[in-house]
Amino acid sequence: MKTDKNIIELLGEKADFYLEHVCEKITKDELQTPSKTSLDKVFTQSNRNSQVLRSLSQLYNHGNLGGTGYLSILPVDQGIEHSASYSFYKNPDYFDPENIIKLAIEAGCNGVASTFGVLGMNARKYAHKIPFIVKINHNELLTYPNKYDQTLFGKVKDAWDMGAIAVGATIYFGSEESNRQLKEISEAFEEAHSLGMATILWCYTRNEAFKTEKEDYHAAADVTGQANHLGVTIQADIIKQKLPTNNFGFKEIGFGKYDDEMYYTLTTDHPIDLCRLQVANCYMGKIGLINSGGGSKGKSDLVEAITTAVINKRAGGSGLIMGRKAFQKPLREGVELLQTVQGVYLDNKITIA
Repeated sequence: MKTDKNIIELLGEKADFYLEHVCEKITKDELQTPSKTSLDKVFTQSNRNSQVLRSLSQLYNHGNLGGTGYLSILPVDQGIEHSASYSFYKNPDYFDPENIIKLAIEAGCNGVASTFGVLGMNARKYAHKIPFIVKINHNELLTYPNKYDQTLFGKVKDAWDMGAIAVGATIYFGSEESNRQLKEISEAFEEAHSLGMATILWCYTRNEAFKTEKEDYHAAADVTGQANHLGVTIQADIIKQKLPTNNFGFKEIGFGKYDDEMYYTLTTDHPIDLCRLQVANCYMGKIGLINSGGGSKGKSDLVEAITTAVINKRAGGSGLIMGRKAFQKPLREGVELLQTVQGVYLDNKITIA
């Protein structure tokens, strides 16, 4: 892997703000931080069976970040979640599911996460070449009015049969259907573990009450942190979460358990400290936190991706799961972006804050 991008130059005038920060609320010494021995330190002490450990090892030891404790995953389920035409019009090549897998392989990702259809169409050709993560539920976009629900699109056994090493699922915590989703995915993860597959949870929050007239708290550090904590409780092996954009969600919404001392004891308003709270809610980093890359905005994609990676790494997170910023552009540009992000995790000068 070669990348000529200078991370400090990309961060610009914000370089010191992100690279020199030290977390003094929850310190790095309190965390289980990513390393080549992470799986041994965490999961060999757990109830995960030997087959799950092998699946996790396949994922963590594949691609350009293999053996580092960090992950770079390409997720492409937006054809269902955001509609196919809207997701792929910027690069129609990705209507063909094989090109999704080729992008992940070319970029040196640890794995590719997609639908039963995308991965099943190419399973015999690629399941032995790159770890498959089958996303088993989705919020399809043709039901009107759209509602915050996730529907199972297949069986866990089907993912196992096609050679997947992991299943992924979304729970919309806070939504009207969240209790049903929680039960469904708890049972699905139990079955996945029994078959020897790892589990990844998309821990998203959805409720109109989480958005006030002044601000949107769906990605608040306290609210998303609690979603993470629920996710690790149902034994997700990896948590996917949006990068926090603010804090004081419970306080401003007037919901849940909180007090001012809680906020000031655990975090500051620095983006790395806010992300550190997310990591802490993943059993102090014992369960890996991967942040999502967000949508593509064009020219600013690379700087935004690098910034997210720096925040995640310095907070003690375990990597990025980045899709639209990579596949909504020509192949070579997508590969370059993913590998530049991977370079953040390979750069020993970028340390945990």
